[in-house]
Amino acid sequence: MAVRFTRVVAALITDERGRYLVCQRHRRRPMPLKWEFPGGKIEAGETAPKALARELREELGIEAVVAQPAARLRHSYCDGTRVALLFYRVRQWRGEVSNLVFEEVRWVPAQQLPKYDFLEADLVLVHQLAPPTSQTRATVRSRRA
Repeated sequence: MAVRFTRVVAALITDERGRYLVCQRHRRRPMPLKWEFPGGKIEAGETAPKALARELREELGIEAVVAQPAARLRHSYCDGTRVALLFYRVRQWRGEVSNLVFEEVRWVPAQQLPKYDFLEADLVLVHQLAPPTSQTRATVRSRRA
């Protein structure tokens, strides 16, 4: 029997200062108050770019101008839910970012991303996006010496 994954698309939206747009799930939704990158399920017959455009319209009221594939991840939750995530980098959009469905929306510098309580499925990417701390780099350098 083949393992089924729900296909999900998400946007890594960055502003001119390099900060990422992160969104906190509504308190009445599954996995309440967890942080995530905006996006959602790809519907039947929908391509990933079309799903991304629809989700950004529905959640933030914006139209992505440039969306480049950035990462692919798979994650299995303890309850048996499995997701295949397709992340797209978005650096340009039309419209003003508006919070249409989330508890909260914030622009966050990459180094602060690990401080947020992200969905498990996003954690690998969160840690890849966050630069290592100066202490970590110093430790790595001293081990090589």
